[in-house]
Amino acid sequence: MRRGSDTTKVRRVYEEPAPDDGLRVLVDRLWPRGLSKEAAHVDEWPKALTPSPELRRWYHGPDGEYEEFRRRYEAELAEPAAAEVLEKLRSLAAEGPLTLLTASKDPDHSHATVLRSLL
Repeated sequence: MRRGSDTTKVRRVYEEPAPDDGLRVLVDRLWPRGLSKEAAHVDEWPKALTPSPELRRWYHGPDGEYEEFRRRYEAELAEPAAAEVLEKLRSLAAEGPLTLLTASKDPDHSHATVLRSLL
C-alpha cells in the first residue's frame, strides 16, 4: 500500500493541470475567483475539510501564526464530521496520485500542506 503523502502533492488551482496530478481535489471552501470549472479540472471538492471561517480569519489577521494555525486546524480535522471525510481522502490517496488544489498564494503555509501531512 502506498503512503498518501508520498503520492500526494499540493498545487495552486490556477496552475495548468499536469499529467501526473492523478485525482484533483479542491480543498478551499470557496470556488477560486475567475476560474471556470472546466479550466480547474477538479474531481472532488470536500468542503468539510476546509478550515472554519473563524480559524481562517484568525490566521489571516494580525495574530495569525502558521504553527498555531496548524495545531488549531488539526484539532478541527479531528472532529467527527471532518475526520470521516479525511479518512475518505486517505483512501483515495492510497489508490494513486492525488493533488490537493488551493488558491492560496503561499501553498507551503496553507491548510493544504497540513492536509497533505495528515495523509
